[in-house]
Amino acid sequence: MSKWRELGLTYVHYSNIAARVLRSSLKAELKADAIKRADAHVKFTKWEGGKKVETA
Repeated sequence: MSKWRELGLTYVHYSNIAARVLRSSLKAELKADAIKRADAHVKFTKWEGGKKVETA
């Protein structure tokens, strides 16, 4: 069994931790670009009956 699984982590959580450690270890000139790429936004849209439902 994998160590991350033994620790009770999901693979996504483990991967996020590893990526954060890698980005923090980069040289200053590369770190800024890597941090920009790490920023992600997710938008959820609710659909019912094939139409988008507006939420307040």
